[in-house]
Amino acid sequence: MSSQISPQDVLNALRTVKDPDLGRDIVTLGFIKELEVGDNRVSFALQLTTPACPLRDVLTAQARAAVMALGVADVEVRLVAQAPARGAGHALIPQVKYTIAVASGKGGVGKSTVAANLAVALNRAGAQVGLLDTDVYGPSVPVLMGGSEAPCVVEGKIEPPVAYGIKIMSMAFFLPKDEAVIWRGPMLHKTIQQFLGDVRWGELDYLIIDMPPGTGDVQLSLSQTIPLTGAVIVSTPQDLALSVASKAIAMFQKLNVPILGIIENMSYYVCPQCGHCEEIFGHGGAREAATKLNIAFLGEIPLDLSIREQSDSGKPVALDDSTIYGEVFQQIAGALAAQISIGNFETAEDIGIE
Repeated sequence: MSSQISPQDVLNALRTVKDPDLGRDIVTLGFIKELEVGDNRVSFALQLTTPACPLRDVLTAQARAAVMALGVADVEVRLVAQAPARGAGHALIPQVKYTIAVASGKGGVGKSTVAANLAVALNRAGAQVGLLDTDVYGPSVPVLMGGSEAPCVVEGKIEPPVAYGIKIMSMAFFLPKDEAVIWRGPMLHKTIQQFLGDVRWGELDYLIIDMPPGTGDVQLSLSQTIPLTGAVIVSTPQDLALSVASKAIAMFQKLNVPILGIIENMSYYVCPQCGHCEEIFGHGGAREAATKLNIAFLGEIPLDLSIREQSDSGKPVALDDSTIYGEVFQQIAGALAAQISIGNFETAEDIGIE
């Protein structure tokens, strides 16, 4: 490499690489750290705005190519994740970076299935993930994740079972089979605090929180207990479900919880014999609602027998991203990570963090 190439030359080359989500180049955004220019060698850290960033491979390849175009033979790009602006370092969960509530306005829309598969998809993208089931009255996460192992106590705290690399916690672990929970608000609030502070979550990039349907005590308690990074709303396409989902959105907005996006579940059905696509519950309603409410639309999930069968058997479809269903959840997880990235950056700009 010529001795005339300077750090400024490298930065100028990297200005040609833009983050498509944020619309600016990675130098102006401040994503280039620890730049070192040596004899025919350049190394730097590329700062991601969220773990499991869907653009990390693209940005890495483009940054490396831009520097090599200067005639550099060896370019080292290290990926580092920026500390989040909201929801991190809370006393109850000090090592959890992002807390994401997966919610719905009503039951029966597949919210828990979506939450479990989102957790799996984020984990397969390289993130450390936990999955917390706060649906005290109808906990289903252990079934969806195939987890029958009971939690144990280590050094005075609950050690969560691990399924498919994901730490999981649910009231189902502590209840006799088929026993109903009949609790008032104070007991629910105490349970939420224990599921956060008395569980050894350890270091996590994302804690996915499967919420009970509706707008009740658990939603209020959780929002008052920790600063949520944001909420994801799951709906089916029909007008009734969307009308109810809008109430969940309004609730989170009143609680100052950012809405990260809407997911349309049971969006369409494709006949496995003839390939005909049937829109059983209508189609596109969630996308239209997202546009109307100025909220991100994260994606649509088909209605399919294999999703139900694998969910019942404790094998989330997101485990296999070579299938159309696994690919859909990978895309949705990427869209979710992108929204967190955008939110982090905008918040950091608002408060003057460089």
